Order: sequence, then structure tokens, then C-alpha cells
Amino acid sequence: MKLNNKIAFVTGAAQGMGAAIVREFVAEGAIVYAADINEEAISASVAEYGDKARAVVCNVMDEASVQAAMQRISDEAGRLDVLVNNAGTGSVDSFLDTPVEHWDRVVGVNLKGSFLCAREAARLMVNGGIAGSIINFSSTGAVTGEGPSHYVASKAGVMGLTRSLARELAPQKIRVNTIVPGPTDTPMMAGIPDEWMQSMVAAIPLGRLGQPAEIARAVVFLASDDASFVTGQNLTINGGSAFL
Repeated sequence: MKLNNKIAFVTGAAQGMGAAIVREFVAEGAIVYAADINEEAISASVAEYGDKARAVVCNVMDEASVQAAMQRISDEAGRLDVLVNNAGTGSVDSFLDTPVEHWDRVVGVNLKGSFLCAREAARLMVNGGIAGSIINFSSTGAVTGEGPSHYVASKAGVMGLTRSLARELAPQKIRVNTIVPGPTDTPMMAGIPDEWMQSMVAAIPLGRLGQPAEIARAVVFLASDDASFVTGQNLTINGGSAFL
């Protein structure tokens, strides 16, 4: 198994790509701390895995909440091998009508949340002498500009964060990479107007949305020793909708 006995922390794990990542990680032998802000949802999502996946209630925008989650991992597992910054949010807003509170929330979850989790995870890895893997989540829209301004800006910021961390943490043998999904069949997509959805699907050469399991398998690769010489990279999984 590619992740046998590795300790992983996955955010946004109650549904969609996060839940798929937890499933693939457990199947590959990892022990997963599966985090979400919704306690009921995350508890239900991991119930089938027993001790292989442990529910963590965490608000990735809140420093104290992230630190408490990492302290629990340190106390129970003694180390952290893999962080997956999957938690994300969006809002369908035109730029001229974007409320400040929508901007703050989207950038707060997508970019600030990635920063806080990566910082605390890297501290735990460095203190434990772990050659770990940090995997951030961006979006094809960060390159094409397609999507609401707050979402595109936050996801472009994640790419920059990855590049900076990859250089700074390389001497500690910590690899940092970005998954860049295209349109994927997740609950977040359900809030997009149908006309917009059909337009996106029409622009995908493979003619369909991605599936969460397809994204999760790529995350397993970056988390595993198969990617031992991969850092600072954008791994794009989008059916050909954009070439990075």
C-alpha cells in the first residue's frame, strides 16, 4: 500500500473531493485525521472506517482551531506525514456586486486556511524530523480567469503559496505541490447555474465533469514516495479544459 502507516490530515473531508481523498488514503493504508467545520457531517462521513479515519472539527480560518487540531495529532499519533489542504468554498458573484463579506470568506477559507494549516503542519513535520508532503488545492480558473473574482484570486494565491513553501521547506525534505482540478462533480458545483454548468462541460475536450475519485488518486500519488522528487508543481486534472 502506497501510504502504509502514514499519518495524514485532510481538510474539507466531509463530502466531495475531501471524502474521496479520505477513502483512497484509508485504502492505501494511511491513518487519516479527517477535518471539517461541520461536526455531524464529518462524524457521519468517517464512521465506516473505524480507527483508520478520525473525525476532527476544525475551522481552517481560525488559528486556534487549526492549532488545536494539530496538537491532537501530535498527542495521539506523534507525527504528521501528509497534509491535504482541500477545504474550499465559493460564491456566485459578479465582480461589481461582490459583498466584502463574500470576498473575506472565500479568500479566508481558500487561501488563509491553506496558509494556517500548512504552517502548523510544517512546524509539526520539522519538529519531528519528518520528510512530509503538503498538498494544496487550486483550480484551473486560477490560470484561465474563469470564475468569480474572489475565487480566482484565492486559488491563484494558493499556487504562489505552494511555490514559496516548496523552496523554503525543501531543505527540511518537505515537498509542497498543488492539485489543480477542472470542473468536478462535487456538491459545490450544485450551486452553479445550469447554463454556466453546461457551458463548462462543453469546453472540456473529454466531454464530462471530473469525478472526485479521479482527483483523489492524484493526491495519493503526490502524498506517496512515488512523488519523492516532485515539489513546487501544479498537477492539473481537468479533462483537457486548459493546458497549464
